[in-house]
Amino acid sequence: MTVVYEDNHIIVVNKTASEIVQGDKTGDKPLSETVKEYLKEKYGKPGNVFLGVTHRLDRPVSGLVIFAKTSKALARLNDMFCDGEVKKTYWAVVKDMPAEPEGELVHYLVRDEQKNKSRAYDREVPRSKKAVLHYRLIGRSERYYLLEVDLKTGRHHQIRCQLAKIGCPIRGDLKYGAPRSNPDGSISLHARTVKFTHPVSKQEIELVAPVPEDNLWKGFALF
Repeated sequence: MTVVYEDNHIIVVNKTASEIVQGDKTGDKPLSETVKEYLKEKYGKPGNVFLGVTHRLDRPVSGLVIFAKTSKALARLNDMFCDGEVKKTYWAVVKDMPAEPEGELVHYLVRDEQKNKSRAYDREVPRSKKAVLHYRLIGRSERYYLLEVDLKTGRHHQIRCQLAKIGCPIRGDLKYGAPRSNPDGSISLHARTVKFTHPVSKQEIELVAPVPEDNLWKGFALF
């Protein structure tokens, strides 16, 4: 776990691809518990440590996760996420280049709870939710392309599903059509930046997560 930012009210960490943000049926230790232990040890706190989960990243995805250290920050961050006031950008590695180097994708996603998967449609269908993102090509290596994705909405598996819909599944994402898995079980999607107004101090916060220590990410020539 790498702490990218911390103050009295929030802590932001750079999640590795293998970590889950919150506990689930696997019983594996979640990142939230690791952060609690870090705070307990750093500040010598007795008893339980308060930590609020404000949003999640899929387990195989790496990058920035914001936690609240106070109930005031948690309530305000929850509202900010609901209102789209937290701006997140992602980096995604794909094998095939999109038809256009930059564009906006609009689809209607239907979530399949049983398969833990979403399906994208070009038009509104029953139970669908509108999903919008903007992407642009920012780098390339010998075999792959690097896209920067700006999320306009926050839907289940949105980036994974929408990029697969246009024929550009994320490297390693077997669930959405990638031909091979990554050796470590990750998918090559990284929550790169986050920008928001601090929920308590009101100062502007902009943070960047270093990419995973992996030769794949180091091999890109950025435009």
